Amino acid sequence: MKQNVLIIGAGGVAQVVAHKCAQNNDVLGDIHIASRTLDKCEAILESVREKGAMKQEGVLEAHEVNALDVPALVALINKTGVQIVINVGTAFVNMSVMDACIETGAAYIDTAIHEEPDKICETPPWYANYEWKKRDLCAEKGVTAILGAGFDPGVVNAFARFAIDEYMDEVKSIDIIDINAGNHGKYFATNFDPEINFREFTGTVYSWQEGEWKENKMFEVGQVWDLPVVGPSQSYMSGHDEVHSLATNYPHADVRFWMGFGDHYINVFTVLKSLGLLSEQPVTTAEGLEVVPLKVVKAVLPDPASLAPNYTGKTCIGDLVKGIKDGKETEVFLYNVADHKDAYNEVGSQGISYTAGVPPVAAAMLVATGEWDAKTMKNVEELDPKPFFTILDRIGLPTRVQVGGIGGEDKAWNE
Repeated sequence: MKQNVLIIGAGGVAQVVAHKCAQNNDVLGDIHIASRTLDKCEAILESVREKGAMKQEGVLEAHEVNALDVPALVALINKTGVQIVINVGTAFVNMSVMDACIETGAAYIDTAIHEEPDKICETPPWYANYEWKKRDLCAEKGVTAILGAGFDPGVVNAFARFAIDEYMDEVKSIDIIDINAGNHGKYFATNFDPEINFREFTGTVYSWQEGEWKENKMFEVGQVWDLPVVGPSQSYMSGHDEVHSLATNYPHADVRFWMGFGDHYINVFTVLKSLGLLSEQPVTTAEGLEVVPLKVVKAVLPDPASLAPNYTGKTCIGDLVKGIKDGKETEVFLYNVADHKDAYNEVGSQGISYTAGVPPVAAAMLVATGEWDAKTMKNVEELDPKPFFTILDRIGLPTRVQVGGIGGEDKAWNE
């Protein structure tokens, strides 16, 4: 049975979601997209039409809404008759969109953890500060809420679950590695919302090690990983959403997140932070204007969606999972490689947006078919990863595995 979809947001990831929903509207049915800026929604739908992305004839409509306005969201969900809401707006709207879904009974899917504009790096586990507080209510109302269903978080959570279930009796560590070996040609830019991007890196780096939360500074702990296709890449331990749910669900494993950074990014980031330009706290100018420095930086940097036409190179994102099998140490690396140019040619977005936008559509399809329609709140690692990988293989993000760790026997996940 088809399930109609409402997409919240109108950035680069929303463009990917819209295209992929259109390509699979035999399952997802009517497609609606909404944000505060109607023109951006219309432009995304026009790109869908230009690419001829609709698998079948159907509804493709844009709407204007403030995603912080719960009554307005409730009215829109009721008006459109959607059964699934895919939230790819800013992380600041998660809770309001979720509240609207709980009120209307629509399934809720997001790709990142909720944040408040004036707070960064809250007490771990971060999900417990907001989303998980609504878990009992979702169960009571029978509302499906799938948290963090992008790539990281999202697919990497499924990678961890699959590696542990299929290859281990006991898990010892989960290292999530995100390397973007692409080149956008700009002096400096972020691959997704600059405000959210910088907030990840200006506070404490939390990891789960030896059964407790460990704290480090950004760029304090580095490591070179020699990954498939992209080769040796410098990365640094960073704070990230999935660490907080995986640490809760696999408390006996060390859980760390590593992201690749070049020297140029680190130098520019360091200058901006040292000058106070990455602060989320408001300041007053000499003219009496109150501004948030981080929002000013966001305003002068390139829109991440604008990077897509000239982006080249590939990404490699995966999990190195170590544990015990039949009394012996074992390790496995699950990963995906995506190409920026291929993503642009297909959906008009760069590879980072592509890897973030394809998985929530796969999740929505699994909700529509009932396989992931949990009628309660779930993080991705709490759901069966196999049907997820099956759809991802088909719609653009194939999963591969290297048995024995990075550089081991390479094969498709289901071989």
